[in-house]
Amino acid sequence: MKASSLLSRGRDHFFTWLPVLLMAAFALGTWWLVRNAPRMPSTETDRPARHQADYFMRDFSVRSFDPTGRLQSEMFGVEGHHYPDTDTLEVQTPRMRSFDEQGRLTVATAQRGVSKGDGSEVQLFGDAKVVREEAAVPGGEKLPRLEFRGEYLHAFINDDRVSSDKPVELLRGQDRFTGDKFDYDNGTGVVNLTGRVKGVIQMKAAPR
Repeated sequence: MKASSLLSRGRDHFFTWLPVLLMAAFALGTWWLVRNAPRMPSTETDRPARHQADYFMRDFSVRSFDPTGRLQSEMFGVEGHHYPDTDTLEVQTPRMRSFDEQGRLTVATAQRGVSKGDGSEVQLFGDAKVVREEAAVPGGEKLPRLEFRGEYLHAFINDDRVSSDKPVELLRGQDRFTGDKFDYDNGTGVVNLTGRVKGVIQMKAAPR
């Protein structure tokens, strides 16, 4: 076979495979560019939500109602900040009023409060107090005034409970109790004190 014929055939093969070679080179170059290109910063949707308030209020009140429209609770505050990442409302100098199914009033105050967005729970910090005023029950009997004091109290509005894992003082009428932890169920009227529990019970005067 003549050299000119071999050269012509080789040229034909070269031009036949040239598009494939160019595509391969282009793909390899694209891969290299993607691999070595600087990464773009992630979008806002990829970033975790920051604990930053999306709105605030001053001298405000927030109310919650049950499905029948009955007022369950209302909170007043000097200043409040809402945080969307936790759906909580942090309140300075909160004052909360809540009503049970019998309409009995409970009042809570503190230096600072953190409430869930739906109002189902409130945590009270600093000089926290929860007071249930004296109330009458069916049969003419009266429930004595009940007060809880502590640096931290956790009120569960829907469950009508108050608890704390910090030392607390309980005043029931003229009686006084202290404990390291406690849980109170307003529905049953039962208080559970644990840890170093102390109590002073005032004796009632005998009827004449």
